[in-house]
Amino acid sequence: MRKDDVYFFENPAYVLAWSSCAGKKEGEGPLGSRFDVVAADDRFGEQTWEQAEKAMVQTSLAGAMAKAGVQPGEVGCILGGDLLNQCVSTSYAVRELHTRFYGLYGACSTMAESLILGSVLISAGLEDKTLCTASSHFCSAERQYRYPLQYGGQRAPTAQWTATASGSVMLTAAPQKIAVTRAMAGRIYDPGVTDAANMGAAMAQSAYETILSYFKTTGEQPSDYDMIVTGDLGAIGRDIVVELAKAGGLDLDGKYTDCGIMLFDREKQDVHSGGSGCGCSAAVLCGYILPEMEKGSLKRVLFCGTGALLSPLTTSQGESIPGICHLVCLEVM
Repeated sequence: MRKDDVYFFENPAYVLAWSSCAGKKEGEGPLGSRFDVVAADDRFGEQTWEQAEKAMVQTSLAGAMAKAGVQPGEVGCILGGDLLNQCVSTSYAVRELHTRFYGLYGACSTMAESLILGSVLISAGLEDKTLCTASSHFCSAERQYRYPLQYGGQRAPTAQWTATASGSVMLTAAPQKIAVTRAMAGRIYDPGVTDAANMGAAMAQSAYETILSYFKTTGEQPSDYDMIVTGDLGAIGRDIVVELAKAGGLDLDGKYTDCGIMLFDREKQDVHSGGSGCGCSAAVLCGYILPEMEKGSLKRVLFCGTGALLSPLTTSQGESIPGICHLVCLEVM
């Protein structure tokens, strides 16, 4: 059932298994011990950064299937993407599995987008199992969006650090402890930010608008949830959302945080405003949120994936940066 922009799943999709894979810097952060695989070398034994990201995706996909006890042929379809042109890290990883594939591009909102679409397919009875995934790699993203690392360009204080990470979640129609009970597809908002080194500010309005609309539609309050988490606005974007919420009469205090802040220690690691990239929220979801829900310490979570819908070409042409936020409600049943 849909009310306004919110999907209410009468037949919810359930979380069967999840897996995470992270790079060396991410492994040194606050959540490092929680990831299934932490690489000692961000090349993952490969020759290029793009091949390394593909290997990361393969690792998290294989981990989720192994935990679920599911073979590739038993997966109805895989939904996912990354930051690279044509989502090559994900598509090259999936091509060896010979499984039906939906390639998605929602920038940093990709993990939430894949969970929504995977849940819709299951709720509609079209699939029994879907595998949702997202990834990013600092070095491959820097090469595409900014400068080769050898250039040694100065990073602005507002900049975020693209996470080297991947997360994969297996959804199923069979009842499990954790379910996707609601979802909300985002609308694009563009506050006019043109600085590609300040994507948190570019995405903040979309996050606020999605969260506000969700609560207006459901009639609930932030206090009805154990955690509301965006991914990935970083510290600057998070602060803007808090300010917008206060002005709009929405109290997020004590409930709201951001995956880009959770992934790294901003005092000890040189990440400026925090983490970003498709893999950031995916890794936090699979490394922290779902395990905490499995333990019962979190029971209701709003997972809000935020994405900056830009390209290197639009940035060089002086275009502003549109933002989007997709929301997923996860509940312990």
